[in-house]
Amino acid sequence: MKNSPFHILIISLFFYSTIAQNNLIKIEGFTQGTTYHISYYDKKNRNFKAEIEKILLDFDFSVSTYNPNSIISKINTNQTVDVDDYFITCFKKAKKIWKQTEGAFDPTVQPLVSYWGFWKNKREKIDSKKIDSILKFVDFKLIELKGHKIIKKDPRVSLDFNAFAQGYSVDVISNFLKKKKCKSFIVEIGGEVYAKGKKKNRDYWKIGIEEPIDNSTSNNPLKAIIKLKNMAIATSGNYRKYFEENGIKYAHHIDPKTGYPTKNNLLSATILSKKGITSDATATGILVMGLEKAKLFLAKNKKIKAYLIYSDEIGNFTIYKSSQINKWLEFEN
Repeated sequence: MKNSPFHILIISLFFYSTIAQNNLIKIEGFTQGTTYHISYYDKKNRNFKAEIEKILLDFDFSVSTYNPNSIISKINTNQTVDVDDYFITCFKKAKKIWKQTEGAFDPTVQPLVSYWGFWKNKREKIDSKKIDSILKFVDFKLIELKGHKIIKKDPRVSLDFNAFAQGYSVDVISNFLKKKKCKSFIVEIGGEVYAKGKKKNRDYWKIGIEEPIDNSTSNNPLKAIIKLKNMAIATSGNYRKYFEENGIKYAHHIDPKTGYPTKNNLLSATILSKKGITSDATATGILVMGLEKAKLFLAKNKKIKAYLIYSDEIGNFTIYKSSQINKWLEFEN
């Protein structure tokens, strides 16, 4: 999962809740190397923290690369293991978005992310020949799912679901709350969010989108506020996790076709859809593909709503919005 200190936390979460009410339950904690915050209304005043943390623990043992005993970690080290439903959902969704984005989103990019050292205090000197050698086994077509088994065409292939697993975990917890008959709630895990219904004051749950100012330690000013109703939102950007070397900024999103960090004028991509896994994975893919290809992608996938911030020729923040997102904008700076 994305690690909170290193996670690109692009969206600021605002619960905007009314003054304490008997049936507004708030729970929070740590999971997947980051934090979670959940608020929900429940007439029975039930506290689901223990059940939710059990679900998140099981989820972590499936698709967390930070857990050496997880299913995905065992697959990456070529151990024989049966995959579970969490893993299968992630794998199938990843294949779908990999195809939709024409390879811009590719979870087999993991060896390149590791080589570039974005999650380490020390990194190797970048060698173009080494990158070329890694690219030979970075391709989602080199790994397949057969029943509950993973088949690799090259044993060096490894997976990283960090770019969208937190979005999926939001879906998992949201589905749990729906089964408990909670009609209004908001779930946030590592910055990925799903909200259902309205608050007691009949207002929507709301999420802030930050200005994409280079900043690895604190929140940025808000560029917009989005209203959410039965929608998931995720933002991917290049201004939280990066490093500079010899005057060059390297953002942590790796282009799986070149092996190098993405270089385009797209600064952040906020995606709204019905599911967190879709929003999270699509935001990553769009940031990699860049603005012009993103426009073409969104034209073909009209159910996906996008708020893109990019830099114009003189360095000013400029906005590209899919038409469907306008009615969800509460505020825009």
